[in-house]
Amino acid sequence: MASDDPKAIEAEPPSSSWKERIVFPTLLAGIVGGGAGLVSNHRKVVGLPTSCATYAANFAIVTACYCGAREYVSVTRKTGPDDLVNSAIAGFGTGAILGRLQGGRIGAVRYSIIFSVVGTTVDYATIKLRPVLKSYKESMLGSNDGKNAGSLKMPDWSPIKVLDEEALAAKQAREKQMYAQKAALGNLSKEES
Repeated sequence: MASDDPKAIEAEPPSSSWKERIVFPTLLAGIVGGGAGLVSNHRKVVGLPTSCATYAANFAIVTACYCGAREYVSVTRKTGPDDLVNSAIAGFGTGAILGRLQGGRIGAVRYSIIFSVVGTTVDYATIKLRPVLKSYKESMLGSNDGKNAGSLKMPDWSPIKVLDEEALAAKQAREKQMYAQKAALGNLSKEES
């Protein structure tokens, strides 16, 4: 049943983007968890590989639970993925469940508050940083105008320049002229001797 209301159409998240909002943060959390395992004090007791794997798995599991709950709340409430209330509700629910498993009733209360605050803060920062990261990506990779799309673009201040066909032809002409001048100077020095 498709609705003719434009707000309802906007509120429905695209079917493929939910994967990006769950899988990408989960993988990123796994990488961060592995890094935390590298510097933790437990690496001396249980070994570096075990410490890294344990931290990576725990970070990934917690993030997957939170992101999945956030998507579930978003679909249930029929709001967009950028609604911070979804983050707070998902953080509260995820924290309560994982806290109950970890530390009983007191742990459920503590974890639910911590997950709500941290999850909502991270989502708020992500929403605010998204335009900055998008403009940075466009400045590094170029715009999607079809020309040089997807190729790495050097910053304007860089001494390394990627030349287009006209600039390359002008450079080759300058080099040819410079070699001709050098050859002429070489001939002059041979004639003088």
